[in-house]
Amino acid sequence: MSSARQGSAAPRLRNGVIRRGNSWSYVIRVTDSAGVSKPRWVGGFPTEAAAKRARDEARIAAGRGEFVDRSALTVGDYLDRWLLAHALEVKPRTRAGYAHLITTYVAPRIGRIRLQALRPADLSALYRELMESGGRGGKPLSARSVEYVHAVLRKALADAVRNDQVLTVNPAERAKRPRKEQAAAVVMWTADDLASFLTTTQGHRLHGYFRLAAYTGARRGELMNLRWADVHLGDDRGQGAFVRLRGTVSVIDGVRVEGSTKGGRERTVSIDPGTAAVLTQHRQRQEAERAQAGTLWVGGDHVFRRELGEPLFPDTPTALMAKLQRQHNTTAALTGQPQLPMIRLHDLRHLHATLLLKAGVPVHVVAARLGHADPAITLRVYAHVLDDQASGAATTFEQLLNRNTGQPDDAM
Repeated sequence: MSSARQGSAAPRLRNGVIRRGNSWSYVIRVTDSAGVSKPRWVGGFPTEAAAKRARDEARIAAGRGEFVDRSALTVGDYLDRWLLAHALEVKPRTRAGYAHLITTYVAPRIGRIRLQALRPADLSALYRELMESGGRGGKPLSARSVEYVHAVLRKALADAVRNDQVLTVNPAERAKRPRKEQAAAVVMWTADDLASFLTTTQGHRLHGYFRLAAYTGARRGELMNLRWADVHLGDDRGQGAFVRLRGTVSVIDGVRVEGSTKGGRERTVSIDPGTAAVLTQHRQRQEAERAQAGTLWVGGDHVFRRELGEPLFPDTPTALMAKLQRQHNTTAALTGQPQLPMIRLHDLRHLHATLLLKAGVPVHVVAARLGHADPAITLRVYAHVLDDQASGAATTFEQLLNRNTGQPDDAM
């Protein structure tokens, strides 16, 4: 055989590895879902050693049924596909939140990295960069926001492993995350504070909204979605009154969007006679507004509407809550009365739960009113309230026994 013929000899496959042009490839046999063993070629490795390492990892993965083909798919491309697929599983507002985090913080920084080349160190570096300069104008991004970014990536990459099978492991599981910020002390009103605030709201057309929010613990969006058909005002004295919370409202890209409640479960929440009376007055005022608007009135059955009948946007009561608190405090300062600590609209929900728990209402009853799927959620969120209650349990037990002091044993 001539030397020319020897130089043109085809490259040989050695132990599953072969050189093709300027790169190396490997081949292993993989059993598909039908039980058929087929060869799988994977190429593009710069050196023989790199191809052998990948071959060995692939053999182990194939033995576990976890083999994935080599892919040029980038992190950005995968996350785009993931968002499209995820739109079927989550609410529009949740998906919009995921998309914002990905397009704002993730894709511009690591979107071009090949997905299968993504390492925990890449994610750790991403989190550090966000903490240092990821906010507006190059300012630091809060640890809470970085934690949200991590949570979305961990979820997406877990799907890349389990569902899409383009990764063998989730790099987010081993990435170093920023330390969580120490939670600020929660400012909470007393029952007297709430009563003072509701006195201030009585002159506003949305007084009924704040009364219902405080007396049911309903979420902002749930009350925005409430229809009169789901409000039952009970008998003449308001006995047996309740509201049925069937859905919620959110705003996505400036558009008001209605959907199911958090968790997808509707619930019925009882209301007291006083709140039933406030809602009766609210309905009478709404009917007067309808008559005054005439043909300009926008039809519908929403309980909380604008003067011409359009359904409210969720931001309306949020902004109004702050405005009414400032109004209350301005009047209080002029009259020498105590001012209210500023709280958020959502804190009325926390206040409702806190006051009920402190009054000894069972946790499962409070959980049902709040719409928590499991009382364990209520226990976790309001553990501080229950701890306060538990601190007095020993004294309560002693007082119960002392009531029987001096009684004969057979009276026990």
